Amino acid sequence: MFHMKRIDAMIPSLRRNEVVNSILKAGARGVTIVESRGKGDGERPMVKGARGTAKYIADYNRIDTITTVIDDSKVDSVVSSIMDVAYRGNDGDGMIFVSTIDEAYKIGTKEKIKPQI
Repeated sequence: MFHMKRIDAMIPSLRRNEVVNSILKAGARGVTIVESRGKGDGERPMVKGARGTAKYIADYNRIDTITTVIDDSKVDSVVSSIMDVAYRGNDGDGMIFVSTIDEAYKIGTKEKIKPQI
């Protein structure tokens, strides 16, 4: 058995493909992407109205939360790869959260996976 970590990267949607490719190249076997909207330190984009005549500042930014579960030994390389491609020097570049996986279950086999602690 091995130690497992979950990495959640909340990044601007425009950087999705670059970030996913970098995560996979860093050794992750897969990712899950959730498209969402968020409100944080980043600037809000200017949006045109339905007919293109009105302009307003969006209440929320389009963001993606990209999640992967990896072996503990790959955390540094995956986090570094995300930072390298998502960084633009702005407050709205995103956030990365790393957490420990205590238990996991395979639905298809009903097998419980207990990572070492």
